[in-house]
Amino acid sequence: MRCNIVHPQADELVYEIRRIVLSANRMKKAGLEITWENIGDPVAKGEEVPDWIVEHLDAVIKDIRTWAYSPTKGIDETREFVAGMTNDRGGVQITPEAVYFYNGLGDAVSKLYRYLDSRARVLCPSPCYPIHATQEWFHAGPGAKQMLYRLDPTNGWLPDIEKIRTKVRENPGIAGIMLINPDNPTGTVWPGELVAGVVEIAGEYGLFVVADEIYHRLAYSGEQTVLLSDVIGKVPGISLKGISKEYPWPGSRCGWMEIYNEDSSSQFKRYVRSLFDAKMLEVCSTTHPQMTIPRVMADQRYPEHLQKRCESYHGRAGEFYEAFKDLEGVLVTRPNGAFYASVVFKDGLLNHRQSLKVDNPQVREVLAEALEQENLSPDKRLVLHLLAATGICLVPMTGFSTDLQGFRMTLLESDDSKRAWILATLREKIEEYLGSG
Repeated sequence: MRCNIVHPQADELVYEIRRIVLSANRMKKAGLEITWENIGDPVAKGEEVPDWIVEHLDAVIKDIRTWAYSPTKGIDETREFVAGMTNDRGGVQITPEAVYFYNGLGDAVSKLYRYLDSRARVLCPSPCYPIHATQEWFHAGPGAKQMLYRLDPTNGWLPDIEKIRTKVRENPGIAGIMLINPDNPTGTVWPGELVAGVVEIAGEYGLFVVADEIYHRLAYSGEQTVLLSDVIGKVPGISLKGISKEYPWPGSRCGWMEIYNEDSSSQFKRYVRSLFDAKMLEVCSTTHPQMTIPRVMADQRYPEHLQKRCESYHGRAGEFYEAFKDLEGVLVTRPNGAFYASVVFKDGLLNHRQSLKVDNPQVREVLAEALEQENLSPDKRLVLHLLAATGICLVPMTGFSTDLQGFRMTLLESDDSKRAWILATLREKIEEYLGSG
């Protein structure tokens, strides 16, 4: 090329949740049966969308309005419905104008960071769902370091609120704090006092708060999600929600922002205006899924639908915990929200001498090539060996902006016998791997 066309941060665009698929697909072609535990797609893992939700979609499709553009921020009646759901909780009150629809929550997250001043940083959790940590880092420009606070696996994956306060105090470039509740990848539901603590820090230092609440209706084990809108008070904030995990309908690509206290700061107000201006450039978001929301979420069958799903995740979370709780050198917390579970290994337990036997020579060849990657972390090395030896496709914990060594799996397998096989096989092969070197 006559000039360099590669972005200086191109190497930072790493999404291990799907990158591991590259190796898995090559092993699949070599004859290995793959069990996909890397991505949170309930439909792909066997969850059926209820007929009555499909019937609502059928009715929406027959409405000719759904074949047209929607208004820039989204369908008017849907935004009115969404605002009403938030207002009914009794916390911060919003109008439909504070609701912005996007083509999936990933689109919303990307826009959220893209239109911030590059000098304004958002403090993210660690471990963190990759799109948040990566997009925030990317927007800060070449040479920037990730801005993270630690979720503690020895404390139920909860943060130390005073350490967040210290991080904010010592880094004047921090303009916002982000949390994921319930959390991905850990499955932890934040206690209300911690959410309120983040809001308190934001108010004290003149920051805004971002809460990714895509899983807020999928809490179980007696937990309930305290939403940002419940405790935000007069502090500026943004909540991120969607339907992909709830219906579930991940292929819909339909998510939204709720903007809280836009008028509390002239700079925050101007930033929000930039989000609107950017939406006008892209015209609008997909119409069909937006128009299902008032129909589906107001249906009297919806709460029972969610309750049944939460009950199933509660049971599977228990199975996961029982499988790994007494494995020496492992830190494991029972999830109580979303549908993910994480295993973390104590420092130094994983090394580059450990391995598993792989019988298929073609799979063994793919594994050997994958192990030649530069700067391969010990946990990715483990995940690749587990993939080659068992066909179970996991995500290394270091793919979530953390130096903790471990892996994330899902609670989505709907076949009871296969789920039992997954857990028993992982337990057996991890013990074998740890004992090999």
